[in-house]
Amino acid sequence: MIVEQPKLNWRAKVALSFEDKKTIVAEVSTIAASAHSAVAAEYRGLSVEEMTDLRAKARNEGVYLRVIKNSLTKRAIEGTDFECMQDSLVGPLVMAFSQEDPGAAARLVKDFSEEHDKLIAKVLAVGGELLDAGEIDRLAKLPNREQALSLLMAVMKAPIEKFVRTLNEPHAKMVRTVAAIRDQKQASA
Repeated sequence: MIVEQPKLNWRAKVALSFEDKKTIVAEVSTIAASAHSAVAAEYRGLSVEEMTDLRAKARNEGVYLRVIKNSLTKRAIEGTDFECMQDSLVGPLVMAFSQEDPGAAARLVKDFSEEHDKLIAKVLAVGGELLDAGEIDRLAKLPNREQALSLLMAVMKAPIEKFVRTLNEPHAKMVRTVAAIRDQKQASA
């Protein structure tokens, strides 16, 4: 005789215990305290495969990505630079915190939303300043660590190069003058 197993409803919401909520808030709070920037994006309509792909890209980019209830997010970002986002957290949102460079989360959301129009940036914050979602391009264009270091080195190197060229110019001018006199004498001879 075959006994049929009761079907489980996988879509049923599972209530989090108080301890689970405390753990989630503590984890997100720790991440937010050390993050450079944060992006809250609406993910309604993305498939499981698309969310898995987004999470994989986030890991590769050094971005902490978490789908979390807004009430828990508001508690987690209290006392951090991202407290300014609290009033804007409405609807189903995925939080992305940049761990390595300020533009990483914005680049991730911007690039992924170009391929998947269901991911929409809603709120951005950097250094305690709330930015409009339309400024995601500006935030995404911030240089990463290597790019910033190369720009800094170029700025530091430019005055030295100019100084060396200036010191070398009198000698070079003298050599050019002597060469011009030599060429003139050879032409007249």
